[in-house]
Amino acid sequence: MLAEQLSFLSNVNEREVRKLVIRELKDYRALKVQIENKNERVSAGVNLFPSLRNSHVINELKVKQIERALNDSLDEEELLIIKKKYLTSIKTKDIEIYLELGFKKDTYYEVKNRAINRIATALGII
Repeated sequence: MLAEQLSFLSNVNEREVRKLVIRELKDYRALKVQIENKNERVSAGVNLFPSLRNSHVINELKVKQIERALNDSLDEEELLIIKKKYLTSIKTKDIEIYLELGFKKDTYYEVKNRAINRIATALGII
């Protein structure tokens, strides 16, 4: 039954989806800092750095949409895994996260993959 319901959806390359979502999550950290820095400069009335491209509007929109995807489409466990794995400057191995959270290995990867797919869906990637 489920296979029949999903048959109208085109196949997606799970590896490509995962790679794209992970790249966007890692870029999100830098974009968020960029926006905070820009807001500080604007409020101080100074321009410290030259801007080689005018992408502030697009970057602000990306940050808003990624934040919405994280906060509104993930449950607590999914969000916790994504934050620990991709939204910190500390490189953390999966085994460290699932041991810390008390998950079994299979359960951890299931929740992590589900979170990545939900983010991809919320952002319109799939």
